[in-house]
Amino acid sequence: MQDHHKINYLEIPALDMQATKNFFSAVFEWGFTDYGPEYCSFDNAAIDGGFYLADKVASVASGSVLIVLYSDDLSSSAAKVTEHGGSIVRETFSFPGGSRFHFKDPNGNEFAVWKKD
Repeated sequence: MQDHHKINYLEIPALDMQATKNFFSAVFEWGFTDYGPEYCSFDNAAIDGGFYLADKVASVASGSVLIVLYSDDLSSSAAKVTEHGGSIVRETFSFPGGSRFHFKDPNGNEFAVWKKD
């Protein structure tokens, strides 16, 4: 049984489905299940979700929700992001209780990664 009124699933746009799967598999060790050429679900991300083929991207500047991932080592995570085709769009900064950086995946979708202090 699912938790009533709890966030259960996320759907994220993807300009290039294969690049998306390659990136998130290499950087964050997510797995994927394809449901045709225009949709794949992901697993091993602590919440269920999927990527759908789209011609738009998610960014904070356009009012999108920001998906924030957790890391035990921000420097290592940032290095993996850039090594696998992502780009850092906001360098690591501190906030009360932690620090984080923002990045864009190879599609241009914006995400953040944080670490507790």
